Amino acid sequence: MQSDILIIGGGPAGSAAAITAARAGLKVILFEKGVHGRDKVCGDGLTPRAIGALDELRIDYSVAHRIDGLRMIAGKKQRELAWPTTAKFPNHGAVWPRHRFDTHLIDVAIASGVDVRFGCEALPVLEDGTVIGVSVGSEQYRAPFTILAAGAQGMAATMLGAIRDPNETFGLAIRAYAPTPRHAERHLEACLSLSDEHGTAVPGYGWMFPAGDGTVNIGVGALSTMKGFKKLNLNTLLDQYASLVRDSWSLGDYIEKPRAWRLPMSCIRRHGPGWVAIGDAAGFVNPMNGEGIDYGLESGILAAEKFIADPVTASEAYDREVGERFDAFLRTGRRFSFLIGHPWLLKPGLRIAVGTQAAADITLSVMGNLIDSKTPGAAGRVMKVADTALRIADPVLRRTRARA
Repeated sequence: MQSDILIIGGGPAGSAAAITAARAGLKVILFEKGVHGRDKVCGDGLTPRAIGALDELRIDYSVAHRIDGLRMIAGKKQRELAWPTTAKFPNHGAVWPRHRFDTHLIDVAIASGVDVRFGCEALPVLEDGTVIGVSVGSEQYRAPFTILAAGAQGMAATMLGAIRDPNETFGLAIRAYAPTPRHAERHLEACLSLSDEHGTAVPGYGWMFPAGDGTVNIGVGALSTMKGFKKLNLNTLLDQYASLVRDSWSLGDYIEKPRAWRLPMSCIRRHGPGWVAIGDAAGFVNPMNGEGIDYGLESGILAAEKFIADPVTASEAYDREVGERFDAFLRTGRRFSFLIGHPWLLKPGLRIAVGTQAAADITLSVMGNLIDSKTPGAAGRVMKVADTALRIADPVLRRTRARA
């Protein structure tokens, strides 16, 4: 069967690409390994940047719980900040549980004319190094352009070399849902000062994301640069964090068993002849907050737009533009992760991050994925300086990194 675009994976990134291409009149087939309405383990938070991408896609998100800002906690210091008003992104985010969010997006894709095949594990078909389509069991589908949107790297990514760089950081996270009377709050809450059961500082954070439906998404995440990372018990870390917030949130018992997942934060190869990788499959996850939905939506839109503009140059054009948009910030984040892997640097760094209003504003921009290579003002200047300084310090940070 011949199509214009084949998409492997039906998460936000894959759906964004499918919607964009189908609305332009292209024939699109999307292959999703799960069933319709499947759940995806996630923190469920949508940054203002993600809302901006949904606006670009003309997605109705009125059913999601609106979020107006972020409450950051570091030790005894607490700051509650509103999302900034900028020319580029809206001043609000949302919490939208992924089993509802992903279903809504893929339903929009179907309504836009995308042929969605559920329960199908698609693998790329290569001919002389070029992806010419995909196979599902004994069936083959052909197209001049295949988009890998299969999330954390699996068999399809391995076949294409779109695998995580083993020398770069990655993350682990765990989340649960619990009832709380504060479910309708309009601020996310992030505790930046976590420690494991041995008292070791954890480069990561604990979150409370109110869902507006009687529950809160509670979770913790950690980076692989911390000392003892391989021995870190995520369930224990989550329980410790839950004990810290139980009284203030009047938190009930977990509604279901907590679920963990891995956060890819790099990718050795994200494009080639006839294909590109988007979203998590391309390693587009902010190492400083574990967020990637917004990057997934944006990269999905961009991949489809580049094919629409010129099918011949789409892969190279996509890689170039997505690199200009994301690479500097994500590279700085990965280097920063090696810095905060040192406990003696992490603790004073957290005090600085929320110590003053100016510093907290910059931290807010980082946590909201609101910074890129063209960000004006103090946040943009700080990130440029940090990129330069961390590039110089990177070899030392890697040599002295905490070992598991």
